[in-house]
Amino acid sequence: MVYLNQAATTFPKPKQVLDAVSDAIANPPQGQFRSSSASEDIFDNCRKNLGELFGVREYQNIVFTAGATAAANALFYGLDFRTGQIIVSQTEHNSILRPAMNLTEKISEGIVLPCDEMGYLEPEKLEEILSKYQDNISAVFINHCSNVTGVIQPIAKLAEICHSHGAMIIADFSQSAGCIPIKADQWDIDAFIFAGHKGLYGIQGIGGYYIKSEYSLKPFMYGGTGRDSRIIKYNSDFEYEVGTGNGPGVAALNAGVRFVLDKGVENIRLHEMNLMNYLYEGLKEIDRINIISIPKDLRGPVLSFTVDGMKTGDVAYILQNGYEITVRTGLHCAPLIHEALGTKDDGTIRVSVSYFNTKEDIKALIAAMVDITASL
Repeated sequence: MVYLNQAATTFPKPKQVLDAVSDAIANPPQGQFRSSSASEDIFDNCRKNLGELFGVREYQNIVFTAGATAAANALFYGLDFRTGQIIVSQTEHNSILRPAMNLTEKISEGIVLPCDEMGYLEPEKLEEILSKYQDNISAVFINHCSNVTGVIQPIAKLAEICHSHGAMIIADFSQSAGCIPIKADQWDIDAFIFAGHKGLYGIQGIGGYYIKSEYSLKPFMYGGTGRDSRIIKYNSDFEYEVGTGNGPGVAALNAGVRFVLDKGVENIRLHEMNLMNYLYEGLKEIDRINIISIPKDLRGPVLSFTVDGMKTGDVAYILQNGYEITVRTGLHCAPLIHEALGTKDDGTIRVSVSYFNTKEDIKALIAAMVDITASL
């Protein structure tokens, strides 16, 4: 099988990730402040490694959740949006769009920052909207790398614009973490979310968020933490990781992050971009294929295309059942971007790669698409 759906969940996982999960289950559980069975707290160790990867000094402000969606909701529910007005980009995943548009008791207006025909966010557009609302925006949510087109946003510039208008910037690093170098402190990112099961090579069911110490975040869940059980009512110094933590998930994530750090994010990016560039060149030579083309310097490890005269789902079915090639089709849980792409009715065929894909995988997909389109 050729697996080219890495933007959903990476496969295969590094051996050390599999070993970490096995060890976490086979050995006495690490207690996360609740026992003395482990010499080193895997939760804190993972936070330190994530801090190195994301470029944040305050790594202790990283909080583990059940995934990026849970992390996004924790921020939506916990932050005080002073004006009730926020901006979400047109490229956002539904894990951002749905809280923004449904949490009406906190958000009076979710304003959409439009993108262009490849999903790119123009800084000038953000400046225009912030100026229009007279610096009355509390927060701006930005998807760093589109899970539909793979375009990488100018997030440092967007952060600068947000801060010049008194708005905080919250980044979604779910698609870029582990694939694209991230420098959150240098870019002055106020908060971000991440998924553990994509480019960080962890397992499903783990992710998290980070927020600067200067912001107050109220938990939306309360419970046992294993720190100080005498505290019943909090006035401040909230605790966020309540209940029994996902020890095997954190152990797997820690192993995945160490794999990324040891390989080097720049090396991983170079490998993936070589594959994507080869894919671009191969697909553009095939009649009836329409690529959503992204300039080389803005490409992430994701590509979307359509085929004239064919439903996207039909193409995926043929690839899976006729060639044993797995891709993804549809709207990819990001409905608004397809209005800009002109693909809102049927979505796109999405190809995404990881460090474990090879040039032979890409050749197999190109050859299959030559076959499929030959009869049209």
